[in-house]
Amino acid sequence: MTIATKEGPLRRGAVRPGERALAPDLARGIMLLGIVLSNTAFHLWAARRGPSGWQPVDGSWLDHAVQFTMIIVLDLRVYPLFAFLFGYGMTQLYLRQTAAGTDPRDAARILRRRSLWLIVIGLTHATLLMAGDIIGFYGVLSLVLGLAFLRRGERALTWWIWIGVALILLVSAGPALSALLRGELGTFGDAGADPGFKAYAPQEANWLTAAGTRLRTGLFVTFVAAPLTLVGGGSILFLLGFWTARRRILEEPGRHRTLLRLTAVLGIAVGWLGALPAALAHIGVLHVPDDMQSESGALTVLRDITGNAAGLGYVAAVALFAHWWTTRGPRRGATAVVAVTSVGKRSLSCYLAHSLLFAPVLAAWGLGLGEQLGSATMALFALAVWLVTVAGAYALERAGRRGPAEAVLRRLMYGRRAG
Repeated sequence: MTIATKEGPLRRGAVRPGERALAPDLARGIMLLGIVLSNTAFHLWAARRGPSGWQPVDGSWLDHAVQFTMIIVLDLRVYPLFAFLFGYGMTQLYLRQTAAGTDPRDAARILRRRSLWLIVIGLTHATLLMAGDIIGFYGVLSLVLGLAFLRRGERALTWWIWIGVALILLVSAGPALSALLRGELGTFGDAGADPGFKAYAPQEANWLTAAGTRLRTGLFVTFVAAPLTLVGGGSILFLLGFWTARRRILEEPGRHRTLLRLTAVLGIAVGWLGALPAALAHIGVLHVPDDMQSESGALTVLRDITGNAAGLGYVAAVALFAHWWTTRGPRRGATAVVAVTSVGKRSLSCYLAHSLLFAPVLAAWGLGLGEQLGSATMALFALAVWLVTVAGAYALERAGRRGPAEAVLRRLMYGRRAG
């Protein structure tokens, strides 16, 4: 089917159910559990914060165990996974269009339209519910990187991936290394800075005041942090998603098992070990200066850099599981895998549903439940929110329906005749 748009003729519409691969959708479904766990943590707005400014430092031993696990496994580790999958899915869409005969320029234009609408959706989401929105952030990245790389050759993409690695080491690790050489690593950072969770305004009782703060934060994340990420090499996961999609590594994991095993083992090991000093310092086992633990301190820099490796490791581990699952035949747990994969197919709808379910319940401008919860009970609440979206996505899967946000976005991208 040819879809006429004002840009030009598209030779096909949206992705069809039979074209989807298990690994990317399963990874997105699991990723959304990590995202909701991370996004509910800052709604503990009455908790006592340490120098890191994000995870609370009070609570029972169980709360501390949850905080320790979150710092190692999730914080600054889930969003690199999201960036990789975003870039992967964007390239999949482009390649499907061009393989069907669509002119590459028209395929790139439809992706630019998608990026612009994601920016609008992201800023609306940030203003109404959650300032830490990443949809608009990745909308900006996809707009710029799509223009720069979708129609470029392999050599240019590979070179810019290595340039991104160099920029990360120079921009992120360079100042910390310089402080280390000067013997000032313990004072690198600012423990006196306002805790990062305040930018989300969960402690604000007036919704309009909180919305104003969220809008300012959303504008900063979208139009300041995203360009800085491009300059600082933070787009490397996005570009690796481009590179991996061109080789169909997640669609055909059986052909790339050695690469995936190496990535899973090394990526997760580097990611978790890189976060271990911060986690030990957070629970008081490792004693370091407060500046060193702060959001701009050396331990956070180490967590941030190694979080990229963890994100890649998680993707590789899911791809290996998907290969094992699809080659072993039916077994117990098939419904659970289908349900989590259903979330991945409707990741935008489920992501927005998370905020709709937890923000009015937890924030001070809503029911204010975040004041009463600890890290452990908040994690259970986040799990419950994710399970609600799993049930909803599975029901839509059984009914053969897309997620509502996906349906709207496809209509905006392809027009009235979106397939």
